[in-house]
Amino acid sequence: MAPFTADLLAVTRRETRPLIRLALPICGAQLAQAGMSVVDVMMTGRLSATDLAAVSVGSSLWLPLMLFMTGTLMGLTPVVAQLLGGGRGGIRENVHQALWIGVALGIVAAVLLWLAVMPVFRLMAVPEEVARRSAGYLAAVALGMPGVAIFQALRAFSDGMNHTRPALWISLVGLAVNIPSNYLLIYGGAGLTALVGEGLPGPLAALPALGAVGCGIATALSMWVMCLTMIAYTRRSRAYGDVELWRSPTPPRWRVIGELLYVGVPIGVAIFVEVTLFTLIALFIASLGEVTVAAHQVALNYTSLLFMLPLSLGMALTVRVGHTLGQARPEAARLVAWNGILIAVAVALFNSLLLWLTAEPVIALYTHDPAVIALTLSLVGLAMLYQVSDALQVGLAGALRGYKDTRVIMLITLLAYWLVGLGGGHWLGAYGLFGRVPPLGVYGYWIGLIAGLSVAAMLLGERLRRRSKAVAHGDMELPDLRD
Repeated sequence: MAPFTADLLAVTRRETRPLIRLALPICGAQLAQAGMSVVDVMMTGRLSATDLAAVSVGSSLWLPLMLFMTGTLMGLTPVVAQLLGGGRGGIRENVHQALWIGVALGIVAAVLLWLAVMPVFRLMAVPEEVARRSAGYLAAVALGMPGVAIFQALRAFSDGMNHTRPALWISLVGLAVNIPSNYLLIYGGAGLTALVGEGLPGPLAALPALGAVGCGIATALSMWVMCLTMIAYTRRSRAYGDVELWRSPTPPRWRVIGELLYVGVPIGVAIFVEVTLFTLIALFIASLGEVTVAAHQVALNYTSLLFMLPLSLGMALTVRVGHTLGQARPEAARLVAWNGILIAVAVALFNSLLLWLTAEPVIALYTHDPAVIALTLSLVGLAMLYQVSDALQVGLAGALRGYKDTRVIMLITLLAYWLVGLGGGHWLGAYGLFGRVPPLGVYGYWIGLIAGLSVAAMLLGERLRRRSKAVAHGDMELPDLRD
């Protein structure tokens, strides 16, 4: 243990700065993409409650689909990182196969949004006018799904090449396109005239206010701008060495596609499970009253912003671990992984301190209702408890993905999130504990979240310990994905 500790301290001094340098642009890109959703909600909310409801309901359908695609394509990142670390060929061919997967996933997602939304709305008993506008919004968003899938595939390639800044700058470009196009298409020419005054060109002044549908068109436009910008960057930049990504396109090769899906689909499923956990909790809490729902959403929104940094560290850790393994340095990869976990714990403690210091003034920006503020503050107290387990589980999952160990992450996520987190939280919230503790309401659901994240962290930690030790000692070989 003593040699391992000494080696870990040496790796900490050498590895921390590159990890942070990788993680910060990823964090910025995540925040920029989240900013698009914030802009959509703010602008449609100012138009009408019906349009806001249409965008909110529609987002609950297309965002999980997009995150599943993103997770599936993230399987390319450790593949590229290992190939780069080993100085081997095959990067270009693997990226081409990931692009084929992205195009296919984008088309399937678009078709689902075109054809399946109305039956879902009827099942959810969505009011007719909200359903009609939301269907139009989703039909427009669907046009951008192939574009965002291609962007995510190229982002996974760039991240795997230790080049995370393009995703940040291009996400900011997408946000910069989203804001004015949202304004123009949601409010129409009349809204633009009210903003800048008379004298607009005729076609602009006559543009109708499209409301939620306009918001969907703006979202799809932003997706394609990000896609085309990323294509142009990867085509012209010298940051990718001699990969020459756009030379001699490779036709579909089913063996390589199958291997990429083997790594990527479990990531997509795990992310989908996490998203649906919070969606289902929100549905259960909806019956507890407006104050409870508002407090839950405010607390969750604030803590979700802070979660971006641990999430980005986990994604950067995938790259660092994969790259080190590709260099045939399994013992060093083990140290890199555990150093990343230590940094994740430090970030979690910082986030807890930040929550404690800023909770009251930040919550006041969301609401002035004293009842909502009081309940939100109590939920933020619980959120401080799960910062460490949340950062641990996302960091551990990132390290395991560097080992291309994704199926176990999926199974642990299903168990910890749905059985412990959702099942236990619902039991505590609705029924209490064995007749001795009364139903805890929203607190029960948050205690379930803490329990689920803690179980996930413990199981993933044990998995990483065994996996990294076995690979370091030569008892297990990594799957070798190359063309």
